[in-house]
Amino acid sequence: CIKYFKNGLQLLPWGTEIKHKSTPERSKKQLNHFLDVKFNNCAGNKGVRYETNSLDFKVRADGTMYAAHQVQMPLKQRILMVTAWDPQTLGRWDAIVRLLVAEKSQHNGHKPKGRKTVSGEPAQQQSDTLLPWRQHQSSNGLRRQKRDWVIPPINVPENSRGPFPQQLVRIRSDKDKEIHIRYSITGVGADQPPMEVFSIDPVSGRMYVTRPMDREERASYHLRAHAVDMNGNKVENPIDLYIYVIDMNDNRPEFINQVYNGSVDEGSKPGTYVMTVTANDADDSTTANGMVRYRIVTQTPQSPSQNMFTINSETGDIVTVAAGLDREKVQQYIVIVQATDMEGNLNYGLSNTATAIITVTDVNDNPPEFTTSTYSGEVPENRVEVVVANLTVMDRDQPHSPNWNAIYRIISGDPSGHFTIRTDPVTNEGMVTVVKAVDYEMNRAFMLTVMVSNQAPLASGIQMSFQSTAGVTISVTDVNEAPYFPTNRKLIRLEEGVPTGTVLTTFSAVDPDRFMQQAVRYSKLSDPANWLNINATNGQITTAAVLDRESDYIKNNVYEATFLAADNGIPPASGTGTLQIYLIDINDNAPELLPKEAQICEKPNLNVINITAADADIDPNVGPFVFELPSVPSAVRKNWTITRLNGDYAQLSLRITYLEAGVYDVPIIVTDSGNPPLYNTSIIKVKVCPCDENGDCTTIGAVAAAGLGTGAIIAILICIIILLTMVLLFVVWMKRREKERHTKQLLIDPEDDVRDNILKYDEEGGGEEDQDYDLSQLQQPETMDHVLNKTPGVRRVDERPIGAEPQYPIRPVIPHPGDIGDFINEGLRAADNDPTGSGSTAGSVSSLNSSSSGDQDYDYLNDWGPRFKKLADMYGGGEED
Repeated sequence: CIKYFKNGLQLLPWGTEIKHKSTPERSKKQLNHFLDVKFNNCAGNKGVRYETNSLDFKVRADGTMYAAHQVQMPLKQRILMVTAWDPQTLGRWDAIVRLLVAEKSQHNGHKPKGRKTVSGEPAQQQSDTLLPWRQHQSSNGLRRQKRDWVIPPINVPENSRGPFPQQLVRIRSDKDKEIHIRYSITGVGADQPPMEVFSIDPVSGRMYVTRPMDREERASYHLRAHAVDMNGNKVENPIDLYIYVIDMNDNRPEFINQVYNGSVDEGSKPGTYVMTVTANDADDSTTANGMVRYRIVTQTPQSPSQNMFTINSETGDIVTVAAGLDREKVQQYIVIVQATDMEGNLNYGLSNTATAIITVTDVNDNPPEFTTSTYSGEVPENRVEVVVANLTVMDRDQPHSPNWNAIYRIISGDPSGHFTIRTDPVTNEGMVTVVKAVDYEMNRAFMLTVMVSNQAPLASGIQMSFQSTAGVTISVTDVNEAPYFPTNRKLIRLEEGVPTGTVLTTFSAVDPDRFMQQAVRYSKLSDPANWLNINATNGQITTAAVLDRESDYIKNNVYEATFLAADNGIPPASGTGTLQIYLIDINDNAPELLPKEAQICEKPNLNVINITAADADIDPNVGPFVFELPSVPSAVRKNWTITRLNGDYAQLSLRITYLEAGVYDVPIIVTDSGNPPLYNTSIIKVKVCPCDENGDCTTIGAVAAAGLGTGAIIAILICIIILLTMVLLFVVWMKRREKERHTKQLLIDPEDDVRDNILKYDEEGGGEEDQDYDLSQLQQPETMDHVLNKTPGVRRVDERPIGAEPQYPIRPVIPHPGDIGDFINEGLRAADNDPTGSGSTAGSVSSLNSSSSGDQDYDYLNDWGPRFKKLADMYGGGEED
């Protein structure tokens, strides 16, 4: 079965262009039937419908095309697309119709009528052949080059099915009759990327399109046609060719977002803007292919109406169309929106859908309401920051929003401001809290009236409910309250020195529990000086000692004591009170003089002694003071005089021209200004001493002033000289004893050297000399430092020899005599160097060589070690020689 368009009596293949020429005058008028477009269908054209892609032209069901209204055609041609589609099989077939506007004809002054030209081969040759280069003959026979023609655009439908290459137009020059011309094209699509979209037969000038076009990829092409001779010389100027790709409806509308979110207040009036959805179509927006229209497909839920919203078909604006939006019933709507091109024609337009989620936002259209009309609570007296009742409310608005948050207010029943109501941010409950302590004896119960409202004001037209107020009954419970002293820090005034047992005052407490039969007992809590007593039953204060204002416990003339008052309630309660006693001063302290000791020169008029009077009392029982010297003994006034400087100060000085150095007790009588006045005799120890020219005591004078005479001083000096002489004699005697001790040590037999192992027995010996040995010099010292650092010469006998010593068997009976050998060697060395023997510490050894006799046996020196071997050889080796 072949389906194709048919025009008049001649069958046209699909895609053939049908041209129609009309005059410009006629194009300005409304065109009626000017072309028949028919479609051959196997089923006999039953139900076939025709449409165009233009709003200016329509096609009736019988295939006749007509102008829908008066059409202005400024160009010389108009391209239309006619579509035939079968509603049953949904098949679609397209054909292109080109309307051409013919130029005016001047023949005989008549306008040619527009005629319908069927595209056969002669017509195709005539209409598809372009003569862009035309030559005109002038009247005088000369050839004059005229302006080149302006070639109308060449329209190519996109997505063409071919076959390819498909001829578009033929280009000719009128010089091709005279010479052979070669044609070529240049530009994007020919010799520039994309390459070889268009091609041209260089001989015939036929231009072809080589593949299907895509308007969304490229909507137009600009080429240039060239004509040259066989030698490549330019025959004609290049001509511009404009190729436009005709749009086809091959793209669906695409929404910018697949899901759109919007909101609208509940209770909004119809026509309230909600949101905008937008879809774009890649097709030509100037044609129906790219003209998108919107509509709402479904709405979920369909409450309270199935059409709560509408959409502007052209702009995509969604608005409310019905009243009754209530967030408390429906919080969200889901709307499916469809976008269709071809101006929303659902029969042949392409569609797409998106989801619009519309949230109904809350407004304060529900006032808060108490869940009950009365509430009750209980609070102990004297308690604060205690929650006594919880108020519950119901609010259908959005939780935890200003439309839901409750604010509570006490309207009446609490004139003193004992209570406040705070809102629990989680539960929205009202917490009745005590902020000012209540007294059971004053108020046993409170009847409060409270009101609740929202943080945000109610919406217009909404009134407060009668359930927005409630009553709260609060009972106050009695507790055992502590007694209190009505006058705490009670101050009383009295003179110091009141006798013991004097009643000062009654310091009693009050028990606020008037409805409880309780007794109050008193006791001392703080009494620093233990001066007071308090009666345990009535709080009477009496003195337990004499109150002294000059005591260390008094601060600023005030004595402070603290007392405790306790009841016998369950549990017991107690309170404290402070009693302050202001003590009035009496003249009970005699004045004192300062300083107690002083110093003055033995000659008058050189210096004086400044005297200050001090009194523990306060004004008026203090100065001005009276200073005077007593009349007895008479020497006081004879030797001394006192001069008053002011009320507190006086000066003491010598009356006579000279007073022997020494220490003198000068009595002075000082009297205060009290009533009656008190006086005191103070003794000042005055040191009288000789002074230098500056008035300062000399050293001898200071000693003399201490009470020593000149004879005593001389005796002290003689004693010092005698003591020094005795010390000097003792030192000389110790030196001599030391020398004798050294002499004895040289005569000790080595067998008798037992060092520290000398034992004294209780048997008679040879006298003191038997035990008078200084063995310390025979001992070997523990350290060698003093030996190593000593200069060569004669050493002490108690020094250890320098250098390593060979080990020899130790004699079992007597100690090693190495120290004695050293001593003898040193003595011999000194004696040899000093023949006179004066420089040797052992002068008697220097004569050993001359006084030795042959009868003496010196062999025992070998037993003393290698240090005495030389002596043994010197003195004991004569017989061997």
